[in-house]
Amino acid sequence: MRVFIGLVLICSCGIINAQLNEKEEVKKTVQLFFEAFHDQDSTLIKSTTGSGIIMQTIGRDKEGTSVVKTSDFDDFLKSIVSIPDSIKFQEKLLSYQIKVDGSMANAWTPYELWINDSLSHCGVNSFQLHKQDGTWKIIYLIDTRRREHCN
Repeated sequence: MRVFIGLVLICSCGIINAQLNEKEEVKKTVQLFFEAFHDQDSTLIKSTTGSGIIMQTIGRDKEGTSVVKTSDFDDFLKSIVSIPDSIKFQEKLLSYQIKVDGSMANAWTPYELWINDSLSHCGVNSFQLHKQDGTWKIIYLIDTRRREHCN
């Protein structure tokens, strides 16, 4: 019986360790996406995403109604690389909550966006990732954006 319990514990530790390793790999993909974002490196950003990535934002229109906007990924890349050097921008990720099930993962990352050292807005990013050929790729990104309740 002790041998059986020992084997169960050893197997459980292996499974937990594998799960933690997958979560770290997902986190590294998200971190690389933001390193490339801050460096305005569209090629590196593309390396973190799957083909056909979907990008959406939840915000408010002029009347204050909650709306979902879909963005074209190529337009997103063009807008990032066209930011002038005179504008300093940083998206600060405040934490990570990562869930993995096989070849699917979700990373939930509250953030603050700073432009020229002033808080522009805050919200949450929700990344959906798929493990393709041993590499985690972002296939869907949706975020919220708000100016109030950022602290």
